[in-house]
Amino acid sequence: MNEKYFVKTLQNKDLKNELKISGNPAVRFIFLAAGTILVGIGILGMFLPILPTTVFFILAAWCFARSSQKFHYWLHNNRYFGKYLSDYMQNKGMTLRYKIFSILFLWTGILISVFFATEILYIRILLLLISAGVTWHLLAIETSDD
Repeated sequence: MNEKYFVKTLQNKDLKNELKISGNPAVRFIFLAAGTILVGIGILGMFLPILPTTVFFILAAWCFARSSQKFHYWLHNNRYFGKYLSDYMQNKGMTLRYKIFSILFLWTGILISVFFATEILYIRILLLLISAGVTWHLLAIETSDD
């Protein structure tokens, strides 16, 4: 592991306290595989409005905290989503800019799906209800100044 990276992440006591690496190699492998899959789904969620992103990263962090210190720290310090994950888990909220971007991206994707991807009425209604729920969740998150 990169020494500079390791020293930087060790300073975050919250990350150290989360770690509960399993002693069983088979269990570690299962958690590592699950965490990797969850990160993949979370990344898809960044581009597919119907998938929630943060919940998959939180679950991946939980899996990595039980399987790999290296992957756990990587996830929390990732330059693309590490800050959002750490802020969310520490109840620091989201910036207004990121909230606006997320809501616009969500509704753009959903409206494209509703008008062009499906003609089934109950699917359209379901998509709109999910979007309304996700929008409500995003608005309920505390707005930070960062």
